[in-house]
Amino acid sequence: MAKVLLYNIIRFGALLIMQVFLFKNIGYYNLATPFPYVLFLLLLPVGIPNFILYCLAFMTGVTVDAFYDTLGVHAAACVALAWSRIVFVRITIQTDHYENYMTPLWGTVPFQWYFLYVLVLTLFHHVILFSLEAFTFHQFHYTLIRILLSCIFTVIIILLFSLLFYRKKQR
Repeated sequence: MAKVLLYNIIRFGALLIMQVFLFKNIGYYNLATPFPYVLFLLLLPVGIPNFILYCLAFMTGVTVDAFYDTLGVHAAACVALAWSRIVFVRITIQTDHYENYMTPLWGTVPFQWYFLYVLVLTLFHHVILFSLEAFTFHQFHYTLIRILLSCIFTVIIILLFSLLFYRKKQR
């Protein structure tokens, strides 16, 4: 359990540092902006208590908000992501097959489930994030394009990170 905690602390620091100093400056004409810091929330153990998950999500969002000068937009999107993660895991995983401290990594769960997990939750996060950022239906098409392109960009980066740290299934 201490090993899982240490991995998550290192993952939090590394992803936030990369988000703030690297991915903040990467984008395609303000249409596709990657937010791979959500990977920290996605890779938390399955059996983490909901209160702790919500607190970690809020802390992650507030930290990103501090560097992006947004007033709670990332915090709200991260808390919404935590809620959707709870619902998604509760619907799709039978927790008696997995340990409570199991991290949903590419090597521990089937790839189809992992891809759907990353795609759906990232899309949900981006819908909340960009909807709150725009907070109008005036340029709905522009916001929709930003959501889709940023989601694709973020999912590709998350899958590349997952491929980089891929471990074969332990049987």
